[in-house]
Amino acid sequence: MTTYRIVRASNPQDLSYRASQTISRYINLVLGQRDRCRIALSGGSTPTKTYSLLGQEHIPWDRVDVVLGDERWVSTDDKSSNARMLHNTLFSAGPASMAVFHSVPTVELMNADASARALAKMITQLCSSNPPVFDIMLLGLGEDGHTASLFPGTAAPLVMDRWTTVSHSKGVDRITLTAPVLSAARQVIFLVSGANKQVALKRLLDPQELSKRTPARLVQPANDVLIIADQDATAGF
Repeated sequence: MTTYRIVRASNPQDLSYRASQTISRYINLVLGQRDRCRIALSGGSTPTKTYSLLGQEHIPWDRVDVVLGDERWVSTDDKSSNARMLHNTLFSAGPASMAVFHSVPTVELMNADASARALAKMITQLCSSNPPVFDIMLLGLGEDGHTASLFPGTAAPLVMDRWTTVSHSKGVDRITLTAPVLSAARQVIFLVSGANKQVALKRLLDPQELSKRTPARLVQPANDVLIIADQDATAGF
């Protein structure tokens, strides 16, 4: 059974600081043991401040490989692109600009299915394992219980025989890592912020909750899952 460890932050700013320090510490621990550290990052609005702070950390970024856990099938200059968000935060100016970013191929390929296949090939080569094993998997949690682009009521959470798949939400195709890859990570970290996430967080922590309703429950790594959540998200716990 998956064990969850919660770090409570006092507010969104404290969450961003704690998350950036935690990720930085894990990267340094990994690089103390191996030549490279491979991390998968989430999109969305919650981690943007975290990435800006993390990008200023003085760690050996040239030995860090960065991948997105999911991406919209849009061009990298589209305002909804997660890659664009990373370039404007993590990679904008500080030491993290030295990291190696392996972007998800999108509209330069024929369709989202081709992009998903290309991403699967890339991460398999990058991690040299099946399933690909990331050192750090940073995830968000949606109000509906989704994580990455594994949305309830869609086929994406059910995909267990491939490392990537295509999902669809709000009129846009999305390329996403699948549950087996999310679960294979050595350290999984959820960032959860806001009162609107209280119900989803309670469902994630509930051992009786069905993954059909809360796909984030599909993330079941061998090690403890770390949840960094602010006071609004954990109110009433």
